[in-house]
Amino acid sequence: MPIVIKLDRMLQKRNMKSAELAALVGITTANLSILKTGKARAIRFSTLEGICEVLKCQPGDILEYVDEAGKF
Repeated sequence: MPIVIKLDRMLQKRNMKSAELAALVGITTANLSILKTGKARAIRFSTLEGICEVLKCQPGDILEYVDEAGKF
């Protein structure tokens, strides 16, 4: 998949657990897990906005495009 989810890195930087982020954003831990593992097919802008608000980051801090060759 060309979009790589870097949510684990940001959670580690912020010293936060997934369950805490899920509660603060208002999503289930199961849905957050699906997002973290890259199995999500879509993300709502409201969810992305909530994650960025809680983690005090930009969408590009947690989402990265990588082409099929593994490069930008």
